[in-house]
Amino acid sequence: MMNPVLAQEKVLQTLTVTGQGVERIPTSLTQVQLGVEVQGKTATEVQQQVAKQTSAVVDFLRSRNVERLQTTGIGLQPNYDFSNNQRRLIGYIGTNTVSFRLKTEQIGTLLDEAVQKGATRIDGVSFTATDDAIAVAQKEALKRATQDAQQQSDAVLRALNLTAKDVVSIQINGANPPQPKFYSEQLSRASADVSTPVVGGEQTVQASVTLQISY
Repeated sequence: MMNPVLAQEKVLQTLTVTGQGVERIPTSLTQVQLGVEVQGKTATEVQQQVAKQTSAVVDFLRSRNVERLQTTGIGLQPNYDFSNNQRRLIGYIGTNTVSFRLKTEQIGTLLDEAVQKGATRIDGVSFTATDDAIAVAQKEALKRATQDAQQQSDAVLRALNLTAKDVVSIQINGANPPQPKFYSEQLSRASADVSTPVVGGEQTVQASVTLQISY
């Protein structure tokens, strides 16, 4: 015979839906990686010149109060000539790269001046929103994802002539911070009377929320 307690149990009927939320926000900061590259006949000569130019560039960047200034790479390597099927040492190549970020509207003029101070490489720029703007966008994306999941469940249950009861479980799959838009075009020395144009864009914050709803 069936246990009376088990006989009275009712299987919980649930619907599981996952909603998506997207929030687009304008970028206002530019992350830059630039550096100094020097070629010369001796390692000592090259290293000293790299240090001299890099110091000038770093001092300039600090005077402009850039954010998150840090060294990202230092290199010194032999430079070979491979003509006539022979490898011949002709000197050395030294590099020193730094990264920093600044408001986008200020970056064009700063890049031009950094090149004039001794930077010989601008490896790329990436655009991002402020941390506060991203945090707000993440919350809004989660809100949109939750609403999307609710709307999906309502549509399905109405089509089946069923009524939603309770939200049994909620799973936040994440509100991922947007990846900066990166541009790797090489920029050359600009003339003194022309500022390099730098224009940001938008970033997309995405989130997903999974609801399990009883009916």
